[in-house]
Amino acid sequence: MQQFQNATSGDIVLSMAGRIIENRAYLSEIDGKIGDGDHGVNMAKGFGMAAERIKGNGMSLAGALDTLGTVLMTEIGGSMGPLYGVMFIQFAETIEKASVIDAAIFSEMLHNGLDGIQAIGSAKVGDKTLLDTLVPAITAFDTASRDGRSFAESLDVLVVAAEAGRDSTRDLVAKIGRASRLGERSLGVLDAGATSCALILKSLADGIEDRLQPSP
Repeated sequence: MQQFQNATSGDIVLSMAGRIIENRAYLSEIDGKIGDGDHGVNMAKGFGMAAERIKGNGMSLAGALDTLGTVLMTEIGGSMGPLYGVMFIQFAETIEKASVIDAAIFSEMLHNGLDGIQAIGSAKVGDKTLLDTLVPAITAFDTASRDGRSFAESLDVLVVAAEAGRDSTRDLVAKIGRASRLGERSLGVLDAGATSCALILKSLADGIEDRLQPSP
């Protein structure tokens, strides 16, 4: 069994913020092909604001995720702020009382984040949204864990599934949001939300893997 400490892992969110900020122009470029073109700008703004509040405060992972979620939910425009905001807040609430996080708690965290998104949005897998990344990633993680793979191995499987899910959006027609007005013309382009979700999950997985320790 592998696990990591909640109290000392807030910096994972700083790394996640750095990954989003680095990809600001790329995310906006993708979004500009079938959407408003502001996804990267809005995401970088929100993650940057949260990082300033987290930096140097020795936050737990739960505290840092709650800070990020609150900023995205309350201070960022666009459609993605509330969706990612509720996801991160649900993540934080799931783990806030856990001193250590193992694969089972991490899975519960992912599922609660997904439930939060689905409670406020109507999208489903196949609609060319972030769910095309998130849902297969969670399914792959759970399958790997049930098959006896370690936490680290299951995280690797999650990342592969997330990136495959992201890539699948290139061949989907948008059913939700502004891109849905384009119909078949939305084919051939990655979805910006699915792309940012893959970045988030990769950064989260990398940060956890760096901190994993055997259970006592």
